[in-house]
Amino acid sequence: MKTRRLGIDGPEVSAIGFGAMVLSPGMYGEVDDEASIRTIRAGLDLGLTFLDTADIYGSGHNEELVGQAIADRREGVVLATKGGLAANEQGRFGPDGSPGYLREAVAASLGRLGVDAVDLYYLHSPDPEVPIEDSVAAMAEFVDDGYTHHLGVSNVTPGQLRRAHETHPIAAVQQGYSLFERGPEEEDERGDTLLGVCRELGIGLVAYGPLGHGLLTGSIGTQADLGENDFRHRLPRFQAGNVEHNAALAARVREVAADVGVSPPQLALAWLLHRDDLVVPIVGTRSVEHLEDNLAAADIDLDAATLDRLDEAVPRGAVKGTQY
Repeated sequence: MKTRRLGIDGPEVSAIGFGAMVLSPGMYGEVDDEASIRTIRAGLDLGLTFLDTADIYGSGHNEELVGQAIADRREGVVLATKGGLAANEQGRFGPDGSPGYLREAVAASLGRLGVDAVDLYYLHSPDPEVPIEDSVAAMAEFVDDGYTHHLGVSNVTPGQLRRAHETHPIAAVQQGYSLFERGPEEEDERGDTLLGVCRELGIGLVAYGPLGHGLLTGSIGTQADLGENDFRHRLPRFQAGNVEHNAALAARVREVAADVGVSPPQLALAWLLHRDDLVVPIVGTRSVEHLEDNLAAADIDLDAATLDRLDEAVPRGAVKGTQY
């Protein structure tokens, strides 16, 4: 497996990482913990080294699952988790970037994961009530305390990323990025893009949702293709009218993939890897077969003509509905 470095002084990771969110209940229907652990371990056998989880995935279940999967294989695994979202009285999650809450969150995460330290700890989402400098300053203490080796932020604007990095070096920013989600390339009011700030400051960009939450796999054409308890029923891109339009865009990607001789997921991942060497996609799947297919994308070289065809197949702004 080819590798990439997150940030100037960050960890070296497999060029494609694994997002474990899909392995917990409440996201994509029923789960099988034993099968999920087998999938993670199979990925490690294939050269995967970068695992991503968060305390809110399955309300802690995900971290416990990942911890079990790597219990005897911690060495060589770059382990990332996130904190900073808290459940309210209605059970819904909202940002809490207060230093006190973050300290409680990181301690709880380490306990569920069964480790003394993680390699990368993210602020899951900025708290509008707490300056991002205060949240990151609190997390910097986790580095001093040995709870994490590196810091990251997620779901931030270019300006927030600059402010976070000025407080403490940020190794990675995690953001939605795919053929269907071009947010990191969009300019803010100052003319900055998230991708551009990452290049300027030497920060890795970890791309979640690299397959458009399944749309780019070609397996979803209408809402009827989603399971009854699938969280995507709540996403704007999967609403009636939007999902059919977006599935038609995905069909164009399948045509290009067929011409290139790769699977549609491989093409979508290879496109991301070609955007910049600092980009590391994280894929989520419950299938060992699909994971093996996804990881093989790291070895696919796309020529300029193919990249142009993909930009024509899915022009920026063509996707209907926001990501969340």
